[in-house]
Amino acid sequence: MLLSFEMLDTIVSSKTKINLLIKFFLNSSNTSYLRNLESEFSESTNAIRIELNKFENAGLLQSHQESNKKIFKANTSHPLFPELNSLVRKYVGIDKIIDSIISKLGMPEKVWLTGKFAQGLNSDTIELLMTGDVDHKYLDELVVKVEKKINKKLKINHLLEKEAQSVLDNESYLLIWSRP
Repeated sequence: MLLSFEMLDTIVSSKTKINLLIKFFLNSSNTSYLRNLESEFSESTNAIRIELNKFENAGLLQSHQESNKKIFKANTSHPLFPELNSLVRKYVGIDKIIDSIISKLGMPEKVWLTGKFAQGLNSDTIELLMTGDVDHKYLDELVVKVEKKINKKLKINHLLEKEAQSVLDNESYLLIWSRP
């Protein structure tokens, strides 16, 4: 079952918390500071600061100073990190994408999450970059089915390995699947 926005909204009482969960717990390499989060979320610094402090006091976020900025990052060694990461992946729909598309395609080499979600920003579109041997007609059929399940648009870019690397060199990404 897909974790819907309404379900997550019931569990997590504020939009700011949901945005922070996506920002830091979907892609644990994301870092940010208060003013940057203010512009990304279009929310007041006070609301964001309160939630950042709660997350940091609970040990879910770590911080360090860079000049006059306090930089935040997910604490991946926190015992709840894997569960929060899983919850956010379900909310975004990545678990459904892996189960319903990637595992059925047969021969993709690697699949990366790119775009806004890789940057830790909520979006109506999930962008993926894929390498390997893929049946494009079958992929298109699977995308239509999965889009209905996750209520988001899927944009899949299929490239050769070296083309993919040049794209990845210029944007945020998260490897979500690699052929064993």
